Amino acid sequence: IAVSLSVCLSLTLSVCVCLVAFQYLSLDGNSLNTADLVRLGKGLFNIKLTYEAEGKVNEAREVIETIIKENRGVGPPLSVERTRMLLALRINVLAKGYSGVSMETIQAMVKAFNASCLSWVPEKGTVGASGDLAPLAHLTLGLMGEGRMWSPQRGWDHAKTVLECHGLTPLVLKPKEGIGLINGTQMMSSLAAEAVERAVGVARQADIIAALSLEALRGTTKAFHSDVHAVRPHPGQIEVALRLRSLLHSDIFPSQISDSHRTCDRVQDAYTLRCIPQVHGVANDTIAFVKSILSTELNSATDNPLVFAERGETISGGNFHGEYPAKALDYLAIGVHELASMSERRTERLVNPSLSELPAFLVQDGGLNSGFMIAHCTAAALVSESKTLCHPSSVDSLSTSAATEDHVSMGGWAARKALRVVEHVEQVLAIELLAACQALEFLRPLKSTTPLEKVHELVRTVVRPWDHDRQMSPDIEAAHTLLREEKVWEVARPYMDQYRDRLGLKPLPLDD
Repeated sequence: IAVSLSVCLSLTLSVCVCLVAFQYLSLDGNSLNTADLVRLGKGLFNIKLTYEAEGKVNEAREVIETIIKENRGVGPPLSVERTRMLLALRINVLAKGYSGVSMETIQAMVKAFNASCLSWVPEKGTVGASGDLAPLAHLTLGLMGEGRMWSPQRGWDHAKTVLECHGLTPLVLKPKEGIGLINGTQMMSSLAAEAVERAVGVARQADIIAALSLEALRGTTKAFHSDVHAVRPHPGQIEVALRLRSLLHSDIFPSQISDSHRTCDRVQDAYTLRCIPQVHGVANDTIAFVKSILSTELNSATDNPLVFAERGETISGGNFHGEYPAKALDYLAIGVHELASMSERRTERLVNPSLSELPAFLVQDGGLNSGFMIAHCTAAALVSESKTLCHPSSVDSLSTSAATEDHVSMGGWAARKALRVVEHVEQVLAIELLAACQALEFLRPLKSTTPLEKVHELVRTVVRPWDHDRQMSPDIEAAHTLLREEKVWEVARPYMDQYRDRLGLKPLPLDD
């Protein structure tokens, strides 16, 4: 019986593998983008090289073999998902055909990726000088059958055991391949890809959450008039103002809440309401700028020396220096942090009865219940921590390698900091989302606009209204998950597209 079950299980696994094996993403060293790299990290695709990439790799390797024959000489671990991204990006860069590694080596890396055999790679230890030497060395070490590796079947085990379990042979490096596999900016760049993609998601949902808060605080929409932003035509500012107009009171989506205070004498709101397009706008422009830098970096040859097969020459240079991604990541952290800074101040306005005209801390029986008081403290703590994390890493430099590497980028730390800041932004906005939805409960039976009511309904599918004190961390995590999965964007976007269509504008792009 045991043998029969084993055979059945093997056949089932074989069928599953066959079904998944047809989902391939071709790498050529030139066209990888951040979204695809994140998808590779999630294990949604296998990898194959394009025919052109294989040709370039073989040509570069022939140059190295010729040099050898002529005796000229030659110059806490990452998560499974992030290690997969790192390996995929390393394959993509080698596929450019400027590194001089053999096709056998690249194909071995492709097979390891497709089998999810992933090396143990420490997240710390790179100064971003000759690229990410230490992390990439660990990545290569596992492929050579040394150290530890992970696979779905074996978990963490000795690298050679994991490879053999999947029918893979440990790498045997040829001349030049060692340096070709450990030079480069792929560690910082793969983490940067995740950071920028998460930043895209949280930035566009920040506009929706801000609109909810403005509605709950009965703010005015006058500051979002298109004429105001046409005379200061920054792309991000114009786009955010348009998003706010598409979500808030209009002929297309009327709001009972907005109608209820239409005759009030308020002329201007606080800056965290009135200046959402200006502050959120530059955050969006910052993210777009960083994404453009990374799109170039993901498809760049960054090891050393480089092999130019068309003229049979190798040249030593400095493409491994991580200053480009490091500077971009520092900029990303600073830019996206402002979304949390604005969000925390709006949450303060929601929970403060002197500013909101709502019950203190958004709960009845304030003497018995603390409501959202501690949640706001959590948001304030995360914002304060992020302020320190926003100090740029790339302005620091320590001389290494006997003063040869006398200027370093600190890009690895820049990447890890940026990711942490993005996560803080997500969590702070999750708290504001809960607070804004709770505030709307006190304005009932009045209704907001259709898109904002749909967002409220979404939140209420995972978090019930706050009628007395209870443990809040599960609620915050549930709201955070909605943001990570971009559910808030998905539920509001059709109505935003409807608004744009009525104005004769193009619908919102799928990914940006």
